[in-house]
Amino acid sequence: YMSAVVAMTGRGGWPMSVMLTPELKPFWGGTYLPKDHLLQLCAKVKEVWAGDPKQILQTGDQLSGALSQMDRGGEPIAGVPDQEIFRRFLGQANEVFDPEEGGFSAAPKFPSASAIRTLLRLSRFPSTFDQAHSALEMAEKSLEGMACGGIFDQLGGGFHRYSVDARWLVPHFEKMLTDNALLAVAYLEAYQLTGREIFSGVARETLDYLLRDMRAPGGAFFAAEDAGPVGKEGEFYVWNYAELEDLPQFADFFRHFAVIKEGNFEHGTNVLCLGEAEDWEPSRDGNALRAREELLRRRSKRPRPHRDEKILTGWNGLTLAALSLGAATLNEARFLKAAEESAAWMKKNLWNGKTLYRRYAGGEAKYQGTASDYAFLIDGLIQLYQAGFNEDHLLWARELQAALDKDFWDEAGGGYFTASRTEENLIVRKKDRHDGAIPSPNSVSYRNLLALAQYFVEPALGERANKLLEFMKPVLEGMPFGAPEAGVGFYFHHRGENLLVLSQVSDEAVESVRGFLPEVLLARTGAEESRIPALRGKSKPA
Repeated sequence: YMSAVVAMTGRGGWPMSVMLTPELKPFWGGTYLPKDHLLQLCAKVKEVWAGDPKQILQTGDQLSGALSQMDRGGEPIAGVPDQEIFRRFLGQANEVFDPEEGGFSAAPKFPSASAIRTLLRLSRFPSTFDQAHSALEMAEKSLEGMACGGIFDQLGGGFHRYSVDARWLVPHFEKMLTDNALLAVAYLEAYQLTGREIFSGVARETLDYLLRDMRAPGGAFFAAEDAGPVGKEGEFYVWNYAELEDLPQFADFFRHFAVIKEGNFEHGTNVLCLGEAEDWEPSRDGNALRAREELLRRRSKRPRPHRDEKILTGWNGLTLAALSLGAATLNEARFLKAAEESAAWMKKNLWNGKTLYRRYAGGEAKYQGTASDYAFLIDGLIQLYQAGFNEDHLLWARELQAALDKDFWDEAGGGYFTASRTEENLIVRKKDRHDGAIPSPNSVSYRNLLALAQYFVEPALGERANKLLEFMKPVLEGMPFGAPEAGVGFYFHHRGENLLVLSQVSDEAVESVRGFLPEVLLARTGAEESRIPALRGKSKPA
């Protein structure tokens, strides 16, 4: 229905107002309407319906047909793309890259976690080096800018939604589970590749924020925290100069944090940010660390922004992947424990053995899951297996993939529909090729299928991945920067889809292969026979 509103008005937004025919087809749409305007509209619709209902029904039919046609996009293209898409991706990234501040737009500036992850991979690809800005330069500059800016909560960790300026300084103060999960993965991979402490530090503080402030009883994670009351957005996070000058460690704090007497935000307050990337490590040590801890203690006494306590399956799948990679990369047992507990909670409360539910609130799981819910949770389980090598997680991922294939796959055109075939009253079953703030389920499923085909030795899964790639190919060959998460998967395919089996090796040996190896899947066997087909017969050393 939001697509219908955009088609009718040229823009979308919440709250959404839509008028429907008895067949639930939209014939009028908009966003916010004052009460008196809405009542006038209802009276006018009632009048037209009483006089000529065919006019309204025809509009609904025409709009629904147009939406269905529009959603098809380009037809699938047979064959596997070549590595030219990597060069094209890098060229398109160069066109929109901000060399001064990092990021890929002017203000307002949003994080681009999937694009950064693809750039990290392309930094190892020699054929993409002939550009004005290298892949690694663009990735590091963007990650540094966000880490130092006000978009990152310098006291409590975690990222705000976006920056209203081009410098990452002043954020829209809302915090969303999705942004933090996706960015944690990008920073973890950057740390794997570069070894820079600023990247591991941001990832650790982000995951700590999720565990401290966003975790629900039982182990799942809440959806978001508001920016603050209307007219007081950010009040929880900002400081006036007198409050900061009052700190016993102010001199050391001031040396690393860019605060000014007149403030850098509204009403003479300061959004905390670092002067430059070199300030990261000293700002987390000594007196500067003690100053941050004292400010965090004082801030904890302020009224917190409202927390949206829905538990959304797909968003928790993204968080599961982030915690799992954090556990493996940073060798943090507490992250692995949290990931295990989250997966167990979701299996108990959101899966009935046949269907995945979309959300949990008020003690009730409700609504059929979408393709994103399945895809993101499958990815999280694959990452969790590689972190702790519990085969139950990989087996559940395969079970979920079977359900996704059964209820969402388009046999005619390839790709996964957003909604299940069992959903009723849908005017259009959409299929998404593009990645937005949250990745497309098709982009993530492509990588999932490749991985599961390796673990379960199922060529049919690999063939489905190829069909999915053909569905994605019009975007990958035309505007690959619009599907960066698909680029992550295509890199894995292009570099060989390698499965590295660790047979009865020490924990130290496992840790030695935890670096940046995006073309490798990890597996581990012990003394007992594995339940994973690719690992059978490999439980004993050669």
